[in-house]
Amino acid sequence: MSSSRVVRVRTDDSAVVTTLRRGIEQIQAELEVTPTFPPEVEEAAARAAASPRLPDLDRTDLPFVTIDPDGARDLDQALHVERDAERPGCYVVHYAIADLAAFVTAGDPVDLEAHRRGQTLYGADSKVPLHPPVISEDAGSLLPDQVRPALLWTIRVDAEGEGTDVHVERALVRSRAQLTYEQAQASIDDGSASEVLLLLREIGVKRLARAAARGGVSLPLPEQEIETGEEGGWRLEFRSQLPVEMWNAEISLLTGFGAATLMVYARVGLLRTLPEPDPRDVQRLHRTARALGVEWPAEQLYPDFIRSLDPTDPAHAAVVVASARLLRGSGYVAFDGEVPAEPQHSALASEYAHVTAPLRRLADRYAGEVCVALCAEEPVPAWVLTALPTLPDVMRTTGQKASSYERAVVDLVEAGLLAGRVGETFDGVVVSVDDKDERRGKVTVGSLGVEAPLTSGEPLPLGHDVRVSLTEADVEKRSVRFEVAG
Repeated sequence: MSSSRVVRVRTDDSAVVTTLRRGIEQIQAELEVTPTFPPEVEEAAARAAASPRLPDLDRTDLPFVTIDPDGARDLDQALHVERDAERPGCYVVHYAIADLAAFVTAGDPVDLEAHRRGQTLYGADSKVPLHPPVISEDAGSLLPDQVRPALLWTIRVDAEGEGTDVHVERALVRSRAQLTYEQAQASIDDGSASEVLLLLREIGVKRLARAAARGGVSLPLPEQEIETGEEGGWRLEFRSQLPVEMWNAEISLLTGFGAATLMVYARVGLLRTLPEPDPRDVQRLHRTARALGVEWPAEQLYPDFIRSLDPTDPAHAAVVVASARLLRGSGYVAFDGEVPAEPQHSALASEYAHVTAPLRRLADRYAGEVCVALCAEEPVPAWVLTALPTLPDVMRTTGQKASSYERAVVDLVEAGLLAGRVGETFDGVVVSVDDKDERRGKVTVGSLGVEAPLTSGEPLPLGHDVRVSLTEADVEKRSVRFEVAG
């Protein structure tokens, strides 16, 4: 379940692209991150890519497919689904996850650099990868028609969509096709889809219903695409998730639930956790929904409200983006011998583990290794147990940097969106007020889908409609500001 706000570039306007790239380079310099790797890391990665440690088990007979955004090269996951021959109405899910341990050894230059970075950073048309591309976008990626080492998860799913048995082992796999979300959805809609995609739809629909029944919520965060307006300037458009994206995400969640079950039972592992949302954040979301004209009945709980939103509606999409605030406080907890006192992920209403994105997230490599050892009834490797206690802090600090990176890119895009409109007035709603100065706060401008700082000569009326004037939209500073008009 992601809380990331993805912004992609969908324009050929060289001025827009140049401004974005210059701004992103500045962000990277400020945060001291870089897409490039030290020479010793690149050299170690190239050696590992040329001679990976390969497993004996060969499951290249399974016709896997990958489903990812257009142009993706760091493919962590490949999917195969079939009906369970032993249980009518049930399914067998095979989920291949890139095996980083085939290329990375504890303490080697690639491993040390991965611990420093923690996770891949994404922003507009650039990224700062966790691993060198020779691994993450080539030798370790589950690209089509290539034999690759993988952690092969086999999960049996009952007729209601509930996972009943999980096992993971190392195997060689081969993807048959790399599909974009649009290609996968189009083939399902026009009836030309393979059985794998049709079964993905069956399971996905059932699992979404189960999530609703248990009170879980997964934010259908829409991507935002930068385009160029007809009369010049930037335009920021929401691109809502396709159904196949949500069904595909349910397979990842299914695997994470299975991994957590294995680790909790064995009392060793690494869980992804999330406390209950702060009531103040829920109240703020109520105000944001009202600012955007989205009805939220007072008696409706926030998980039910989120599920009721239609991300194809721009106003609903903006509320979904604002809902990410409810995921604040997420983290990791490592354990060996005793299950943590609060192991649950509140938004998913269950124990959960990150195991399906090791090319892009450090924690997944370690959690995957724990599960492989448990399923083989072998001791968890010493290098894993040694690192487990430090991983929550590594992921916390690198996660903060990832959030700063994401926020800075969004600020850059919003400033570019509004550049040239300084002095214009808009309708908005005050969604927060500064505790130390009631004349300062935040306003949501529904017509723009933007939340930005607001100032006034008088105390701001929290939750009330206001007419605001845009006083600053500075691309260089990545700054947008409003003040109460009149």
